[in-house]
Amino acid sequence: MAATCTALVFSTACASSTVIRSDPSGATVYIDGSKVGQTPYVHTDTKTVSSTTRVKLRREGYEDYETFFVRNEEFQVGPCIGGFFVLVPFLWIMGYKPERLYELTPLSGAPVAPQQQQQPEPYILTPPPPPPPTPGSP
Repeated sequence: MAATCTALVFSTACASSTVIRSDPSGATVYIDGSKVGQTPYVHTDTKTVSSTTRVKLRREGYEDYETFFVRNEEFQVGPCIGGFFVLVPFLWIMGYKPERLYELTPLSGAPVAPQQQQQPEPYILTPPPPPPPTPGSP
């Protein structure tokens, strides 16, 4: 029983997740060359510190977006604590930042839905309030 609990704690503590978002959303996500879903997409893995993950986003009417992220963005407490008892968890002491947003570029000449522009709020000048009455004035 204790071995099962220890294995469960170490396996979940070693995982790291990040949400991949795109603007506009709905882009197809490829992780390390494999199609895995659409944005927003939650990516979770148990890669070790400094491992690289390749990401490609593809959406019709937009240029493909290719990038990568490295598992060295945020310190993780669980593997650090586990590392004091068993040295192996130190391999997972760093994780991914919680979220990343990629802005896609429209293809030249491709029709893109217009974005609504926000109208500035009107600026209204109001006169200052009158001064308070002074004591002894009629």
